[in-house]
Amino acid sequence: MFRNLFMIVVIGLGGVAILVWLGTWQVQRLQWKQSVLSEIEARIVADPMPLPVVPDTETDKYLPVTATGEIGEGLFEVLTSRKEVGAGHRLVVPFETDGRRVLLDLGFLPQGSAVPEMPDGAITVTGNLHWPDEVDGFTPDPDLATGLWFARDVPAMAEVMKTEPVMIVRRDGGDLPGVTPWPVGTEGIPNDHREYAITWFSLAAIWLAMTVFLVYRRRKPEGDTA
Repeated sequence: MFRNLFMIVVIGLGGVAILVWLGTWQVQRLQWKQSVLSEIEARIVADPMPLPVVPDTETDKYLPVTATGEIGEGLFEVLTSRKEVGAGHRLVVPFETDGRRVLLDLGFLPQGSAVPEMPDGAITVTGNLHWPDEVDGFTPDPDLATGLWFARDVPAMAEVMKTEPVMIVRRDGGDLPGVTPWPVGTEGIPNDHREYAITWFSLAAIWLAMTVFLVYRRRKPEGDTA
């Protein structure tokens, strides 16, 4: 009996220790992720600068920029939905600025609303550079005939629009009736470490309770129903 109890205690406490370690590791990951998100948020709202000559998809991601130019011919409507608003589209257009041609995400247009007339002449917009990671194996191909897309695929959009593979997501400027700016934020960046930590600590508590119960049952004299 002593040997059986010893093995139960060793396995039980060993399992609890591993689960507690996993939960602690997730807490550390949570602190790291919160620090990263804080840095991104600070970068997003920093003072805007001119569009870089050769933007880099890593170092210039979320970079705040300001640019003056004209909206070119063409329009992509990206099917999406917004909390507390419902379904709609992001409007993506070519933007010609300082002899360059880039993509401009104008913002959100609710489902059923008519696309407004694009402004004539130059406009000044402030926003952030972004290369969204929205495409996966389940994303349908765009309908090029109608301009309907199901994700913001910057390289593919740039190829069709004949622009640089660069997107500015509008935050201010170039106001369009009915189109609400949907600026870059950290909402879409996953941060599930808190839930993972709670899961591991909960499993540790359950494992410990099961170990205590098993030890109690093994120590209980046979025939004792009390």
